[in-house]
Amino acid sequence: MSYEINHKIGLKVAPERLYETLTDPKKLAQWWTSDTRGNGTNVGGILEFWFGNFCQKFEVRTLEPGKLVRWKATQEGGMGEWAGTEVTFRIWTDNIQTLLHFRHSDWKESTDFLAHCSMKWATFLLSLKDLIEKGQGRPAPNDLSIDYN
Repeated sequence: MSYEINHKIGLKVAPERLYETLTDPKKLAQWWTSDTRGNGTNVGGILEFWFGNFCQKFEVRTLEPGKLVRWKATQEGGMGEWAGTEVTFRIWTDNIQTLLHFRHSDWKESTDFLAHCSMKWATFLLSLKDLIEKGQGRPAPNDLSIDYN
C-alpha cells in the first residue's frame, strides 16, 4: 500500500505561465524555497531545493507544456521518507480559471511527517497562488509557519 498527498487550487493565470512557474528554477525559488538550483526545463534534469544546509533533489520525469510536470525524488540525500516519491502538477482550465491538481505520491507509510508535509505543501501552493496573482510568493525560509519548532 502507498499513500499520497492531494491538493487542488484554482488560479487566474494562463496554463503556459503556470507551467513556466513550475519548471523555471528562478520562478520555483519565488514560491517554494528561495534557494532552488538545477534544471527543471528538460526531462532528466535535476532540481535541487535547498532548505538551509538540507537539500532535496528531484529528477524531472515528465514535461508536457501547459499540462503536466512530474518529478521523482532521488535516493541520494534528502528526506528518507521522500526517496522514490513522485510529485505531479497537472494543469487544466475551465471557463473561469486554470486549475492545478497537485499530487505527492508513493509514500510508504502514513506518518506524522506525511501529515506535516501535506500541510506544508498546502501553504506552498498558496504561496504559488500569491506569486501568480499578487506578484509575491512566500518561499522558505519566509514561508508560513505551521508549528512552533
